[in-house]
Amino acid sequence: MKPKLYDNFSKKYLDPTVASIVAIQQADGSIPWLQGGTTDPWTHVENAMAIDIGNCHAEAERAYDWLAAIQLEDGSWYASYKDGQPLDTSKLSHVISYIAVGVWHHYLTTGDPSFLKKMWPTVRSAIDFVLNMRGPNGEIYWARDSAGIIYPTALISSCSSTYLSIKSALSIASVLGEERNYWKEANATLAKALQKMPYLFDSPQENKNTFAMDWYYPAMCCVINGNDARQRLFSGWDKFVIDGLGSLCSLEQKWVTAAETSELAIALAVHGEYKHSATVLSWIHQMRDDDGAYWYGMALPKKEIWPEEKPTWTSAAVVLAADMLRPMSPTSLLLDHHGPVTP
Repeated sequence: MKPKLYDNFSKKYLDPTVASIVAIQQADGSIPWLQGGTTDPWTHVENAMAIDIGNCHAEAERAYDWLAAIQLEDGSWYASYKDGQPLDTSKLSHVISYIAVGVWHHYLTTGDPSFLKKMWPTVRSAIDFVLNMRGPNGEIYWARDSAGIIYPTALISSCSSTYLSIKSALSIASVLGEERNYWKEANATLAKALQKMPYLFDSPQENKNTFAMDWYYPAMCCVINGNDARQRLFSGWDKFVIDGLGSLCSLEQKWVTAAETSELAIALAVHGEYKHSATVLSWIHQMRDDDGAYWYGMALPKKEIWPEEKPTWTSAAVVLAADMLRPMSPTSLLLDHHGPVTP
């Protein structure tokens, strides 16, 4: 049974957090990390999901319309933008595919099938582009450079996120009556690669098992489930979790971040560990500023706020984690195996 949400993560408490994200949204619909800063499509979608939870549905739809408007002819997006112009012109597979998660989440939030129909060409093109980045064993390579050359490296967190994206795209296709058996087969093969062939995957710096995201993402994104997921989460607990503070970003950097801690709380809730999820989530209020936005993280051992930035996507991760503990919430409908998967 899901616990009652802590008062300091109720909708009323998080309304200023949502408002802090909406305040950063630009006239074109994009939501950068910081005022006047960089926008990347992955965190942009995460921000859109968070403001949807806060009932800012029109603002969220503008965010998705922006992505549809700037999608490249091949179905991709660049890795980042600033002031409406491309900044990093590489193309990252998990960034491109994530549009499907956001679009499906918006549908779960609003129940609007016309939105799915409108966004279907955008989602379809993005997923097709990403599936053209598959490796020989079903893994999906991380990136193409600005010349279109693939980096032949697959990452655990990136592929897990992409798995969730394809799963969401298949849900959209089902509602619209679109057959996508190739997607289904590709996603099954991707899951098998993640589960059975860990040697295929490297971390960006080739330091395996040091990043928290590589630890909890396969569970959070439902690549692994049941006892396997719970065992994975608790086997890494003593390495990554600082009791009373949250999750480290990596073992090499003694730095607890609000985003990683929120995602860990999501992963725990996905697999029914609601008490642990609520406990982890309760630690995050230490990183909340007076305006409702959340600081990036805390540096150890002094437990100092660092860096002194409040990225929109950090606050968005907190909102999504809190939403996981609300029965029948959009986020729990999207991710939680213990409830229905349709509105």
